[in-house]
Amino acid sequence: MKISLITLGCPKNIVDSEWLLGALVRPETELVDSMEQAEIIIINTCGFIQSAKEEAIETIFEAIQQKENGKCRKVLVTGCLVARYLEELKKEIPEVDGFYSNRDLPLAIKSIARTLNLSNEKSTRRFLLTPKHYAYLKIAEGCNNCCSYCAIPLIRGNLRSFPFEEIIQEAQQLAQKGVQELLVIAQDTTRYGVDRTDGKRIIDLLQQIVQIEELKWVRLMYTHPAHYTDDLIDFIAEQPKICKYLDLPIQHISNRILKKMRRKVNRQQIEALINKLRTKIPELALRTSVIVGFPGESVAEFDELLDFISSIKFERLGAFAYSPEEGTPAYEFSEQIAPSIQQERLEQIMEVQSRISFEHNSSLIDTVQQVLVDEYDSYQQKFIGRTQRDAPEIDNVVWIENAGLETGKLYPVRISKTYEFDLYGQVI
Repeated sequence: MKISLITLGCPKNIVDSEWLLGALVRPETELVDSMEQAEIIIINTCGFIQSAKEEAIETIFEAIQQKENGKCRKVLVTGCLVARYLEELKKEIPEVDGFYSNRDLPLAIKSIARTLNLSNEKSTRRFLLTPKHYAYLKIAEGCNNCCSYCAIPLIRGNLRSFPFEEIIQEAQQLAQKGVQELLVIAQDTTRYGVDRTDGKRIIDLLQQIVQIEELKWVRLMYTHPAHYTDDLIDFIAEQPKICKYLDLPIQHISNRILKKMRRKVNRQQIEALINKLRTKIPELALRTSVIVGFPGESVAEFDELLDFISSIKFERLGAFAYSPEEGTPAYEFSEQIAPSIQQERLEQIMEVQSRISFEHNSSLIDTVQQVLVDEYDSYQQKFIGRTQRDAPEIDNVVWIENAGLETGKLYPVRISKTYEFDLYGQVI
């Protein structure tokens, strides 16, 4: 049985797909790379914002076309889009052979296996979709923050932290498979454990994970600026295995907009946190994300955000135009901003950030950086790697001109040339 699994969306979806594949990879199944080769097409969808929903629907119809052409027998759809719009999808796309919500992932996996007439064995395996030297470690599901623009609570539900010992065991198993870099993820990693009675929190997890000998880097993603503690900051500063890189989405800086967003933090608190982080961790690279064109965002408030980005000089930044999502409080807000204005503001933000990124990169010329090699680009005939300041897929890369390197290994690389988002260098 030839199966093609298409994963859309964020790393949290990638982990779900890895658990699903762990259950589907059997002697009687074969994974194939494309829809055209598959008897069974499974699509793990994203439903977070409008563009993600459109991509998911387009992919579903591509799969249905393969079925109508007689090239596959079944099209199955799971993921966030299903969790959010199950009944509508059943009604509007009856050609799909099964929809499976990811709200209860083990049940979805079991149901898909049953649909495919696979034996009902419980799987404790993850079939990694990442390169073998890095992997994502999902420590919780859902979110209690309830930001006014965000559909995650509608899709994934309230915060459900996974059992402490199970997470540590999974981290150990990944390390034994050859994983060098572990990326810790959740909707809000800094809130891990607040819903449990065992008293374990994110710092307790990290303290255990860094003791796993095989791991070289541990990267903390999706941290909320309202939920940092001094103990956590000190631990990140002092522990060499914790990447001196933090993903800190601020979303905006105007106090009025932050309040409308229900971010539970104001400008003064964000500034104080950034100052504390950079003081205690001088080599820190900060990644943030911001939303432009939120309902009612005035020209002055956008300019405030632009000025803040210009002065703080985040090492990494992603910017997004506000997407109105039905069911969220912000969907009902008045003063929705025209997409053309949103796009104009988005371009201004990214133009400023490109200059900042080039400035940061230029400061690395003639320095030696430890670089983890991810892959070889046969077209450019160069290896591609990352510094500790960069997460896979979303941040800068280092192009390495040496031949004969090994993926998954760390090398000292002297940086010789930079652009806005890429660095070039040679192993020394």
